[in-house]
Amino acid sequence: RPLATPLHLALSYDEEVGCLGVRRLIAQIAPRPNRPKLCIVGEPTMMRPATGHKGKRSFRCHVHGLECHSAIAHLGVNAVEAAAELVAHLKTMARRKRGEGPFDPAFAPPYTTVHTGVIRGGTALNIVPKECAFEFEFRLLPQEDADALEDEIRAFARRRLLPEMRAVAPATDIRFEPLSGFPGLDTPEDAEVTRLAAALSGANGTEKVSFGTEGGLFHEAGIPTIVCGPGSIGEAHKPDEFIALEQIAACEGFMRRLFHRVAA
Repeated sequence: RPLATPLHLALSYDEEVGCLGVRRLIAQIAPRPNRPKLCIVGEPTMMRPATGHKGKRSFRCHVHGLECHSAIAHLGVNAVEAAAELVAHLKTMARRKRGEGPFDPAFAPPYTTVHTGVIRGGTALNIVPKECAFEFEFRLLPQEDADALEDEIRAFARRRLLPEMRAVAPATDIRFEPLSGFPGLDTPEDAEVTRLAAALSGANGTEKVSFGTEGGLFHEAGIPTIVCGPGSIGEAHKPDEFIALEQIAACEGFMRRLFHRVAA
């Protein structure tokens, strides 16, 4: 059909491991004088417009200690124990966010979360471990200061742990390696893209989602964005994930109504 308004499909790669591919695409289109007027990201929202999602920062922490026989543990620096203290402080941060906020009741859960997902270290029970590494993440409300959270865990390592470690062995260290990250999305309810998605979907009202999408990157680049797509995140990332046929049908209806709007 001839179009009165241009319509583009953006196809990206490696979204699941840090929204990697879309960054090059956005870098090319954002500076253009005819950049997109708005963006709809088709992540699973049961075809309800989502005006917001959480941001993310993830890290791998490397703890380098000094190994020795466990019978003379006082002469070594236990990397596993130092890592455990860092993980415990992250848990303290998680409890603080859960109890003190800030809060946004549109999200579930309505606060920033702190999560440790992987930890590896040690070689044998009778050896003070030299190395330990663990991976953790922040899932941030859009208004949350990500730098402040990162600074807190780095400061805990620098002030609380490293002086004790280096008093035994000056070459010991704690390093934080960034893994991935993307900004949160917070689109106003009265934005044009929000009103358009509501009209096309026929949904009553909007929502916010706790999972991340590429939408925050489009929005950060000055392209108003909303998330709206078929299926449920509860049916994703597990065996036999699926999208129900009625959701596919609802998405097809959304696209047909979109074509009617942009066609000549």
